[in-house]
Amino acid sequence: MSEPILVCTDLRKTYGDIVAVDGVGFSVAAGETYGLLGPNGAGKTTSISMISGLLEKDGGSAVVAGKEITTKSTAAKAAIGLVPQDLAIYPDLSGRENLRFFGKLYSLGDELNGRVDQVLDIIELTDRADDQTKEYSGGMKRRLNIGLGLLHRPELLILDEPTVGVDPQSRNAILENVERLGGEGMAVLYTTHYMEEAERLCDRIGIIDEGKIIAEGTRRELVALVGGRDRLHVETSGDPSTVVAGVTALPDVESCSAAGSALEVVAVNASRALPEVVLAITRAGLDVHSVDVSEPDLESVFLHLTGKALRE
Repeated sequence: MSEPILVCTDLRKTYGDIVAVDGVGFSVAAGETYGLLGPNGAGKTTSISMISGLLEKDGGSAVVAGKEITTKSTAAKAAIGLVPQDLAIYPDLSGRENLRFFGKLYSLGDELNGRVDQVLDIIELTDRADDQTKEYSGGMKRRLNIGLGLLHRPELLILDEPTVGVDPQSRNAILENVERLGGEGMAVLYTTHYMEEAERLCDRIGIIDEGKIIAEGTRRELVALVGGRDRLHVETSGDPSTVVAGVTALPDVESCSAAGSALEVVAVNASRALPEVVLAITRAGLDVHSVDVSEPDLESVFLHLTGKALRE
């Protein structure tokens, strides 16, 4: 892995008796997409606000491209492109005019027009560039919001929940844009509470809860924390609680519970356990209507580490 663009260490922030961020630390290298995955209120936005110099830290440090970031370090912030949750666009200006306005704030000079055209192409808004942004869909506004953060070619792009409230098509376009940026060598810090986004985009993931990073690693490394267990959802006829004890006793089954007309089974190896589970159910006189097999995912990891669902 290349040298880190971002190194944050022991970040801390409190509001009275509330500890919002409690010792958060991680790094992001050039060309790497790092995900902060956690539920709403976990400390994601507070962390990136300190990293981007919008919020004063109570403790710890954030270094971007070799320079310490504080609320006063104006020059050092030039290495950062921040895409906040809240849209930072002017509705009565066109997409092109929004980009030109922010490009002038970045002092892009003679390269402004060319860079605006490049960004419009990246975010796939060239054909709507001269329309007022109040006429844009929610997804188009989100893509323009990302474009504003890309204008000055930052070394670190920070995206805070960039797909909240957009339709599936726009969401996929945003994710494709982020994938492309990481592939082109930009360091990307991506916060989300959507497990599937983290699994798709991120080279490494920090799971954050109650202001602390409770686990960090690649998807494969994090899933290994669950022990590689699979989940079987088996819809049956009759009363499935009558076979819970028998299924639980099977050698490849770790746990089994009844929920309505279904059995929820946690197995060490689904391919080996499934025939045994089906046989135990049919021998008890019940029919099997359907079986769904789920391999471990980041939702399972979060549940395993915290005892609660990611989106509670």
